[in-house]
Amino acid sequence: MRKWLIRLAVFVLAGLALSWVMGSAMVRPEVSHPAAAMPPAHDLMIDSPDGLLIAATYWPGRTPQSPGILLLHGNGASRDQVAANAAWLAGQGYAVLTIDFRGHGESSQRPRSFGWFESRDTAAAFAWLKKTQRGAKVGVVGISLGGAAALLGENGALAADALVLQAVYPDIRRAVRNRLRASGGVIASYGLEPLLSYQSLPRYGVWPGRIAPIAALRRFHGPVLIIGGAEDRFTPPAETREMFAAAPGPKALWLVPGLDHGQVSGMDDALYRERLRNFFAARLGMP
Repeated sequence: MRKWLIRLAVFVLAGLALSWVMGSAMVRPEVSHPAAAMPPAHDLMIDSPDGLLIAATYWPGRTPQSPGILLLHGNGASRDQVAANAAWLAGQGYAVLTIDFRGHGESSQRPRSFGWFESRDTAAAFAWLKKTQRGAKVGVVGISLGGAAALLGENGALAADALVLQAVYPDIRRAVRNRLRASGGVIASYGLEPLLSYQSLPRYGVWPGRIAPIAALRRFHGPVLIIGGAEDRFTPPAETREMFAAAPGPKALWLVPGLDHGQVSGMDDALYRERLRNFFAARLGMP
């Protein structure tokens, strides 16, 4: 009996160690070097509240008080992911800011946290853009991780005048489970998910239930455009509809046929831009 207990203990400890290694791989920083800004845009660094440097690119608006738009990239990407849409929005006359989250691009390299600590970067970037545009209205486009970071601030969601949430997960446990299911099947997803999700406590100091963008969205009363992919396995359409139902303010839903998570995160076609232009024109005004 004692021998079996020892074997069981070894097996459990080995499983915990393996899951910690897997979790460490999931949060490892992604270093990259986005293309240098082309005038009139320019690159800069913004100080995050906890002392990190956040790399950014700023496109000035048509006037010093033009409405601003903050674009927030997805997990494992950088501000390069949104650069084309940023330049296009600047061409419409908006002041535009893009950033690299901590642990991404050229920003300070720290472990990724699925929007929890990245929310500090969004708060700093939002405040910088709001001040630079002399208090003008500011909208936000948050893609996947970026949308989570726009919602998960310690004091709630950003005080955006208009918010686009694109392929944003409702809570961390389902996000982890969906990714495991996509790569390893249903049994692996339910078996491994708790071992990974509950690492949020030793890694970030919060229970996984706190990393829930949908809970923060329920307290955001501003206008929201929620976008999802009809073939997205990471944030399935049912979860996107759940996010839409949770928003208490003016809202619109767009489920894009045929697109998976990566494709809906990287949209830059004419129809997508028309949706953005109409949404921001109605909520921020045209510059």
